[in-house]
Amino acid sequence: MAPYLETVKSFADVPITDAGVDTVAFLEAAQGVVGLFDLLGSAAFTPVQADLKGNIIKVRARYNAHPELSTTLEQLVENEKNEKKRVATEGLLWLLRGLSFTCKALQIAQANHTEELASAFGKSYESTLKKFHNFVVKGIFAVAMKACPYKADFYAKLAADPAGGPPISQDKLNEELNTWLAALDAIVTRMQTFYETGGHNKGL
Repeated sequence: MAPYLETVKSFADVPITDAGVDTVAFLEAAQGVVGLFDLLGSAAFTPVQADLKGNIIKVRARYNAHPELSTTLEQLVENEKNEKKRVATEGLLWLLRGLSFTCKALQIAQANHTEELASAFGKSYESTLKKFHNFVVKGIFAVAMKACPYKADFYAKLAADPAGGPPISQDKLNEELNTWLAALDAIVTRMQTFYETGGHNKGL
């Protein structure tokens, strides 16, 4: 076994070509974000996790049904645009929003070493997901963010080797986490621009 970030696919390893972001690799990396919420260790995050999982399933189902038309995320969206129900297009849009929320929260935590996770996730929520949520969902997220563990405890879990080996150093963890987050941020920004410029988010 190895520390968490070394056991999941990094967004830095997701191929991006002229045709777009590799669908299979992206979904594999996104699965790693789902697991991250297990390390946060609170049942309050279950709705957030369930949302991410559900949207990954929608995109993967589209890929499995039309692999040759869904090699990249961009191709998948383009090839679904004339269909009555754009299930994968909507699922990917919400998946990107959830990933953006998680990414920005951890970037805030990384940028300020005295910032606790509850505060970082709260700030991220304000700038990413809040505008899309109704009163009930806002309440669910408010509970989840209050349930964030102490940053030191979360980072200790990220650095730990589940097999009982020595944990990685804080410097090494910061390096791995920053690389992972920068690559995730780049993909989310790229895809959100693609949605907006192509009008793919209309009606969703």
